[in-house]
Amino acid sequence: MNETDALVAFASMSSATRLRIFKRLVEAGSNGLTAGEIAGSVGATPSRTSFHLSNMSDAGLVTSSRQARQITYRIDFATIGALMRYLLEDCCKNNATVRACCLPGGNC
Repeated sequence: MNETDALVAFASMSSATRLRIFKRLVEAGSNGLTAGEIAGSVGATPSRTSFHLSNMSDAGLVTSSRQARQITYRIDFATIGALMRYLLEDCCKNNATVRACCLPGGNC
């Protein structure tokens, strides 16, 4: 991940609705969810949810697959991992305190 990609990803998540969508899709895991399912769980209209999903897809945070007329959205966990790695290693220079916070039960 480079600085430009990281900025696009962070900008995409800088909306309360997109952050809720992100969390919901993480919970859904590899099964993913349809736009309608996401909209219902984050309190947004389906059209607004589709707008946000498009932005997140453009940022590389979300992937989609179509089966007939249904589109299923999933978090791209590899991209999220790369973003976290970029933040930790490039931005935070592997700071020991920051790294400790990332461990299970980390005390920050």
